[in-house]
Amino acid sequence: MLSLKNIMENSYGLWPLVIINSLVFIIFAFSFTKPKTLRDWRSFGAFSAFIVALFTEMYGFPLTIYLFSGWLSTKFPGIDFFAHNSGHLFEDFFGWGGDPHFGPFHIASYILIIYGFMLLSKAWKVLYKAQSEHTLAITGPYARIRHPQYVGFILIILGFFLQWPTLLTLIMFPILMWMYTRLARSEEKEAQKEFGALWDEYAQKTPAFIPHLIKTPKYIS
Repeated sequence: MLSLKNIMENSYGLWPLVIINSLVFIIFAFSFTKPKTLRDWRSFGAFSAFIVALFTEMYGFPLTIYLFSGWLSTKFPGIDFFAHNSGHLFEDFFGWGGDPHFGPFHIASYILIIYGFMLLSKAWKVLYKAQSEHTLAITGPYARIRHPQYVGFILIILGFFLQWPTLLTLIMFPILMWMYTRLARSEEKEAQKEFGALWDEYAQKTPAFIPHLIKTPKYIS
């Protein structure tokens, strides 16, 4: 197993990049979500924690690779896992021989991340208008699913995980899924109290997180 000094001399220890990348994506997400309530801040805070953990291992210290370096070097003897490009573990595991940035998992991660941010942006515009008018958000992404903002966060997180899987983010992912599900259920209870039968009709016709595979007529009050 390599020493910590050798690891830091091998493409890591780039803490300014950890800070810059974390801030860029956190501020970018903030511009789409604009959290106001305590629940909003919890959701945004959980996402931010994931981003910091991700970039800490991507550029700062590769904890996952360090812990499993013995197994990795035995299982894949031809790969230098402390070279930065080898941190794209899924590309290594499935034998992608080219530049990992053009590998299938990396491309899939780009699609998920971009679509996730687009969904956040569209959902926020509808939600902000509905909150301002004290009405139920049922148009745009909300016509297809009840919680597009949480789905957007999950897609972005999944995209980053495909791009750079780590032990910490693997642990955090199901925790975040559970957290967002709980937040969604809490929101639904409040919406039912406020909108009553209107919410019941909307919830009956509109799935919570996964849209119907067969396109159905959008909910119209």
